[in-house]
Amino acid sequence: MSSVATSPAFRTSASLTIGGKAVAGASSFDVVNPATGEVFASAPDASPDQLDAAVQAAAQAFHTWRIDEDLRRGALRRCADALLAAADEIAPVLTAEQGKILRESHREFVGAAAWLRYYAELEWPSVIVQDDGRAFSEAARRPMGPVAAITPWNAPIYIGVAKVAMALRAGNTVVLKPSPYAPLSTLMVGEILSELVPAGVLNVISGGDALGPLLTTHPLIRKISFTGSIATGKSIAAAAASDLKRLTLELGGNDAAIVLDDADPEFTAEGLFSSAFTFTGQACVAPKRIYVAESLRPALVDAFVERARATKLGNGADPDTDLGPLNNLPQRNYVVELIGDAVASGGKVATGGHVIDGPGYFHELTIVTDVDNGIRIVDEEQFGPALPVMSFHSIDDAVERANATEFGLGGSVWSSDPERALPIAKRLEAGTAWVNTHKVLAPQNPFAGSKWSGVGIEGGPWALEANTESAFVYLPR
Repeated sequence: MSSVATSPAFRTSASLTIGGKAVAGASSFDVVNPATGEVFASAPDASPDQLDAAVQAAAQAFHTWRIDEDLRRGALRRCADALLAAADEIAPVLTAEQGKILRESHREFVGAAAWLRYYAELEWPSVIVQDDGRAFSEAARRPMGPVAAITPWNAPIYIGVAKVAMALRAGNTVVLKPSPYAPLSTLMVGEILSELVPAGVLNVISGGDALGPLLTTHPLIRKISFTGSIATGKSIAAAAASDLKRLTLELGGNDAAIVLDDADPEFTAEGLFSSAFTFTGQACVAPKRIYVAESLRPALVDAFVERARATKLGNGADPDTDLGPLNNLPQRNYVVELIGDAVASGGKVATGGHVIDGPGYFHELTIVTDVDNGIRIVDEEQFGPALPVMSFHSIDDAVERANATEFGLGGSVWSSDPERALPIAKRLEAGTAWVNTHKVLAPQNPFAGSKWSGVGIEGGPWALEANTESAFVYLPR
């Protein structure tokens, strides 16, 4: 594995954005490069008073921002252009703080710009319910007010900008808080985008875990959009209940993939491997459990093993690297714990299974067999480079085991006959079910989780519904 220079050749400082101004934090906290395990920068740690100032600025800006839809759409177009223009500058920072390879960091900016452009161009008219001699009535939507957007460390730009695009297009204002594990790139994006909207429309603050509850319980916040763990999502929902704040919660997944006996092993292995190990397995909607027809299991496992052994792990800044480290030490320790539990329960490691010696938070890509539902690596979301592969003997058995979880974000079915796979995919208890692919996301598509994987919806016009509330007017004649 390669190493990075101790003095990165990119900007390593950023400011809070509050009321359209760059503001220094009340204090600061360290930001670690997961490829080295070393501190490479510091980030501003907002105080409670600074958080309150950000929310107050969003509340003040809301009064005028909500009025002019053309202004909002034009601002989103300009933000998309500015985001792409800043990609070369900020993508290396994202790689340094998150660990993903530089190509993937650039893709985050492209994907984030697509969300801004989609909502800038989306037509969203009100609905005329009645227009006759008796009355005129119209069903429309109105924005809610300040939105708290809280993002995870695995894809902070893509997820954060998507939340901003949905909220701003609907007429809300935003206070955005990135994870303390990857704050700098989001802060830098906030510095750029806040110049393209009126002061207070977009505020970006960073800080430790104590800052989140202060934001979500602030009395002026009217909606919370959170992506993260189930435990934190439940805490947010409980805290929001007393003020009846609206919620969109995307709480992770343990996606199952079902591989039928007629699937092509090489095609299936390529699609599932690339999806499962994106960001070194740190993707909420990646396949994390594979159920494969018994006759096909040996060939599929061999194909996974071949690809895992051919994948180069290293510093994401190295152009020859295929995958980077895990983002943080607790996450790597969790993956180690799950693999150890699987082996202790009778599971076998087909390849990988070990921490990689040296600096940084690296772990071998790992394929686990001879496990089943009831073992932690199957039941829990690994969020790392460990993939259990299990066999099944009937379709009903595979579907039942795939659905036997509190998660319900995504799932997929693989077959040489898509028409055979489609009705099986529809049986999956998941917000999204794919056939012969996985983890295909786009701004126009609805994205939601069932069961404990989430509340509410993102993407398409449905997200604008989720970021607004009903406004019905009636005029008798």
